Amino acid sequence: MALCIGAEEEFHVVNVESGRLVPRARDILERLDRPGFTTELHRSMVESNSRVHRTLDDLYKDLTGARRRLDAAASSLGLAVVAAGTVPLARIASGDVTADPRYRRMAQEYRRVADEQLICSAQVHVDVPDRDTAVRAMCLVSPWLPPLLALSASSPFWLGTDTGYASWRTMLWQRWPTAGPAGCYPDAAAYDAAIADLIRSGVISDAGMVYYDVRPSAHQQTLELRICDACPRADTVVLISGMFRALVQDACDRSAREGGRACDGHHEWLRAATWRAARSGLEEPWSTRSPAAPSRPARPCSACWAGCARRWKRPVTGQSCRNSWRRSWPPAAPRTGCGGRPRARTCSPASTSWSQRPAVRSAHAVRTGPAIRHRPPRPGPRRHGRRTGEHRKHQPRTGSPVRARPTASTYRTSLNCVLRQYLRSCRTAR
Repeated sequence: MALCIGAEEEFHVVNVESGRLVPRARDILERLDRPGFTTELHRSMVESNSRVHRTLDDLYKDLTGARRRLDAAASSLGLAVVAAGTVPLARIASGDVTADPRYRRMAQEYRRVADEQLICSAQVHVDVPDRDTAVRAMCLVSPWLPPLLALSASSPFWLGTDTGYASWRTMLWQRWPTAGPAGCYPDAAAYDAAIADLIRSGVISDAGMVYYDVRPSAHQQTLELRICDACPRADTVVLISGMFRALVQDACDRSAREGGRACDGHHEWLRAATWRAARSGLEEPWSTRSPAAPSRPARPCSACWAGCARRWKRPVTGQSCRNSWRRSWPPAAPRTGCGGRPRARTCSPASTSWSQRPAVRSAHAVRTGPAIRHRPPRPGPRRHGRRTGEHRKHQPRTGSPVRARPTASTYRTSLNCVLRQYLRSCRTAR
C-alpha cells in the first residue's frame, strides 16, 4: 500500500503592475475563508498546506485548487502570487518581518541572513512507521536529493540580475547554520540529542529551525523533504512528491531488511553534489555517485533519470494513479544543442533554461500553459517549387543589417522584458 503524502508550498506576493515584492500577505489571507494558508517569515510570502493524500491525483487536485483560490484572492487586490524560488525584483529591508515573536527573534538574531530570506520552497511530507525509521531513512535518501533539487530549480534571478545559477535560492538558503545535508544517526535518540545540543548552544532556538535538506518532522510522524525550490507548475511538485515517496518506501524496506545498518555514512560529497545541482539544474553533467557506487563518474542528469525510473516507477505511480501520470514518466530531459545550451524550441521555468533565456528573448515566443514555446512558421502554398516559410538554402544575402550598439537603456529595457515574462510564467493562475 502506498504511503500517505502531503505538500507545503510557499508563494511570493507581488504587485501586478511593477512585478515587485509587496508586504501584503496578510491582506490576501484575510480574503481566504478556508484553512490551510498561513504566513511566513516575511510579509511578502504566503504558505499553502495540502491535506493528507494517498494518490498523486488527489494531491494534484488539492494543490491546483489551493493555487486557484490564492490567485483569486490576490487578483481582487491588484496582486499576484508567484511560485518560484526567487522573484527577479525585490527590495532588501529589515522591517518586513511578520509580526510574530518567533519571527522577530529570528530577524534580530540572524540579521542580514533573515533580511535576505526572500525565497520560497516546496516541501513534501511522507508518512513513516515511527521516528526511528524516519531517522534511518533520512540517511538512505540523502544521496538522491540533488536530482530532486535539479528538477525543481526555478530561481535564476536575484535583485534584478541573472545569477547564472539554476537555483540561487539554494545558495541563499545554505547560509543558515543548520542548512544542508543532514548526516547519519543510528536512531531517533541520537538525532534528538544532537538537536538538543544545538538548541542549548544558542545557534537555533527550537527544533523547527533545523533546516536540513531532509528531516523528521518536529510535529508529525513524517519524513520531510526541504531541498526543493518552489515550482511554477503543480505537476512538478506532484512528480517530486511521488519520487520522494518512492525513495522513502525503498529506504524503509532496506532498513527493515538490514536491521538499520543499510548506510555507510560517507556523505562528505553531498554538499558538492547539491552545489552542482543548484548551479546547472538538469543541463550540465554532474556526479550521480552513491554509497553503492562510490567511484561512479559524472554523467548527464538525463541518464540519472533513466536509472531512477527503473528503480522507482512502481512506488512513484502507486496502484490507483491514472495513466496521465504514467505517460509523463520518466521526466524528459531538456533538449540541448551545441555546448549543452538549450535549444530554442522549449524553455521551462523549472529548469536552468531560464537563466540562459534563449526562448524568452525571441519575439515569436508565445505562452502555451506553463512553458514558453516557439511557434514554427506555418507552411503556406507552394511558390516556384517551394513552400512559403521554408528555409532557402544557398541563398546569397543582398546586404547586412545595420545594428546599433547596445546601450545601458536598451539593456535595461531588454532585461525588464525578460523578468516580466518570467513572472508571468510563474503566476499560479493555471
